[in-house]
Amino acid sequence: QVQPVESGGGLVQPGGSLRLSCVASETIFGFNYMGWYRQAPGKKRELVADIISNNSIKYADFVKGRFTISGDFAKNTVYLQMNMLEPEDTAVYYCKARWGDSTYWGQGTQVTVSS
Repeated sequence: QVQPVESGGGLVQPGGSLRLSCVASETIFGFNYMGWYRQAPGKKRELVADIISNNSIKYADFVKGRFTISGDFAKNTVYLQMNMLEPEDTAVYYCKARWGDSTYWGQGTQVTVSS
């Protein structure tokens, strides 16, 4: 069974940093896609960044060079380094992983940016 699990969220002040991690599965390997999405209250879920197994990467425009995604597909793990966080980054951050054509979502980790 696949159950992506995120970690690393929390409360930080504006300008601070967090690193999110996601392990897609502890037993199933061979994922071809992993990505980060977020959803703020009252807003739609949006792509933050994603990566495929050939290391092709995409970023949303709003990260403005602040975030960096990296992956270790041998360990079913994806990371999101977030720097220069702003209150507008407050959201639940979700991990998405794909095995072939099957898509799996984590339950999310809360990121709150507030002074």
